[in-house]
Amino acid sequence: MAYQISDDCIKCGSCADGCPVSAISEGDAKYVIDADACIECGACADVCPVGAPQQQ
Repeated sequence: MAYQISDDCIKCGSCADGCPVSAISEGDAKYVIDADACIECGACADVCPVGAPQQQ
């Protein structure tokens, strides 16, 4: 199942920079992951300083 970004997101952008398929974009309150584009690699979770990306 694709990753989702929790409300813990601090909008630093590290997840978007670390995503190899550009599935992450900046939303209004937090970054968001396009579930259709996500390849479930976990790169976003590996670079996030607050652990906001979580596999659902």
